[in-house]
Amino acid sequence: MANVILNHQYIDESEAKISPMDRGFLFGDGIYEVIPCYGRQPVGLKLHLARMNSGLKEIGIEYHADETMWMELIQGLLAQFDTPDMGIYIHVSRGADTKRFHAYPKNVTPTVFAYAFVIPASQALDRDKAKGFRVTTAQDLRWQRCHIKSTSLLGNVMHFQQGQDAGKDEVILYNDKHEITEAAACNIFVVKDKVIYTPPLDNQLLPGITRRIIVDSLANAGGFDLRETVVPLSMLDDCDEVWLTSSSKEIGAVVEVNDKAVGDGRPGEMWLAAQTVYNNYKFTC
Repeated sequence: MANVILNHQYIDESEAKISPMDRGFLFGDGIYEVIPCYGRQPVGLKLHLARMNSGLKEIGIEYHADETMWMELIQGLLAQFDTPDMGIYIHVSRGADTKRFHAYPKNVTPTVFAYAFVIPASQALDRDKAKGFRVTTAQDLRWQRCHIKSTSLLGNVMHFQQGQDAGKDEVILYNDKHEITEAAACNIFVVKDKVIYTPPLDNQLLPGITRRIIVDSLANAGGFDLRETVVPLSMLDDCDEVWLTSSSKEIGAVVEVNDKAVGDGRPGEMWLAAQTVYNNYKFTC
């Protein structure tokens, strides 16, 4: 079955080949997106494409495709599966040069790769049934351009593995000022006294699309006090809730940080309210 797309051609995954001189392979020189789709409809498509185009511009890859082209690609991949809820991975690298050389080459054609994969079911809107995540903390040792969604993810991978080695689901990262940045593969929200805090966007963290949807949706819903501000690591010691957010996790409730229970050790009431708002968004967007 032709289940992946490589340079706009549908082919079987086992037949998908790139040149070993492709700069995505040699340098991680590319940009990627993961777009969740529910009922065969992408969530936050315009936001995902805007971030991808911004990343391509940041690293000087010239690749121009409009929303219609991407939507056709997404629907083409989804049509091959019976499952209506899927994730779409899109990857644009700078392309293959004739030699390995650090500087950006001229006159190379970007490599475009995409495939669909099954995503986890939506979180159960029940504090006793929803998955709770257990995390640890570590100093953020990645590069200083984390706002670019680069395919060069070794720093994130090493931090994530640090959590796996500790038997945890994720690692919450902090900078040299002991301020939370994000997690290895997620953005972070912290709740204290019904106020929701999340680190402001800068070069230290990825501008997550799920993060953006939550910030905007909670503001539109009313009744939520959400503040984009510096979040000290110490807040994790005495907070009521912690959330991980990403396209695949949606809003993941953290129930334990460094072997200490968060709140009563279950997903919290604020998490339940926020996940309900997010569900309303994703099924009506």
